[in-house]
Amino acid sequence: MLNMLLVAVGVLLLTSGGEALIRGSLAAANRLGISPLLSGLLIVGFGTSAPELVVSIDAALNDRPDIAIGNVVGSNIGNILLILGVCALITPLAVKPLVLRRDGVTVVAASMLFLVLVGGDALARSDATLFLLALAAYLIWAYLTERSGESPSAELHQAEGQEVTTLPRTTLWIVMAVVFGLVLLIAGSQVLLKGAVGIAESLGVSEAVIGLTLVALGTSLPELSISVIAAFRRHADVAIGNVLGSNIFNLLGILGISALLQPLPVHARILQFDQWVMLGTSLILLFFLFTGSRLSRFEGGLLLLSYGAYLALGFTVFS
Repeated sequence: MLNMLLVAVGVLLLTSGGEALIRGSLAAANRLGISPLLSGLLIVGFGTSAPELVVSIDAALNDRPDIAIGNVVGSNIGNILLILGVCALITPLAVKPLVLRRDGVTVVAASMLFLVLVGGDALARSDATLFLLALAAYLIWAYLTERSGESPSAELHQAEGQEVTTLPRTTLWIVMAVVFGLVLLIAGSQVLLKGAVGIAESLGVSEAVIGLTLVALGTSLPELSISVIAAFRRHADVAIGNVLGSNIFNLLGILGISALLQPLPVHARILQFDQWVMLGTSLILLFFLFTGSRLSRFEGGLLLLSYGAYLALGFTVFS
């Protein structure tokens, strides 16, 4: 019970910290005259991954590589199967291939890069460098293709920034929001990590299992909140774009930074099962994006059922 309480408190701190950091950063970007495009692309698209970033870095530095990697892989799986499944149940998601094709391809390419680099059973600092170089290349590509402000994807990222409302207005409140958000993120990661390790020990399962499920679910709440808000507002592209941006940053940015700080051995379960699920879910989403299919409520239900099956297999066959 104590470990569960620690996890709950950790998730609450991470969620609150992520929200404060995003709102403070968006307000600062507005004051500095940063374009809505960059605000949506960097702050909202990647800012929602701040909990995953802090938790994975904390886990890597504390010699918990299974949680560091499991958090990222589990979050990417949950983002597609759980978050998009929930959003599709709220409102069918009509996908426009021209809007999100670039980001969809990048998610699949990043997933394949992960499979290639973990072939040696570990992520070394050289692998981390490749991840970060790939992220830099993606950001340059995204900005160059969208800086005119006329492309559909530029409109998407601008709309992402507009999904977050009630921003701090004065300089003092902006600074306080950013600092407070960072403090909550760091504190939340410490509390969540302690509770997650305790649960793994008490249940007799590996830390990889907890990282792929409990920790990944907890750190994905900011993506869930932004995407659900967008779904209720009938902004389907924003909901999907938020998930794609998060998945790109999770793999290339978070694993890149974590493995650069501390080389990360990869758990056998992730090599045998989870990395293939991650790639498979990315390919399914890419299929929807390229065909222009409508992600219906029925298909959203299938995504949710698939996530339930993934969790069941993870706690039984691959525990």
